[in-house]
Amino acid sequence: MWYVYILKCGDKKTYIGCTNDLKNRLLRHQRGHIAATKKRLPVNLIAYFGVKSKGKAFAFEQYLKTGTGRIFLQKRLFS
Repeated sequence: MWYVYILKCGDKKTYIGCTNDLKNRLLRHQRGHIAATKKRLPVNLIAYFGVKSKGKAFAFEQYLKTGTGRIFLQKRLFS
């Protein structure tokens, strides 16, 4: 199973990522081992989506990072 996940960072912005080991990836973010969030600690998991296909998971991650994807998240997840 692959996971597309959303973190809320210490700078109040979100981070969107993809992994097949969500627990380990979240621990690595929280410990500052991931360059993209290292200077944005603390990070908290606010949502994740399970996807069977690696390709579809990465495609969904890329979609969520677009303007349309962020609007989707705002309407469906954060309203």
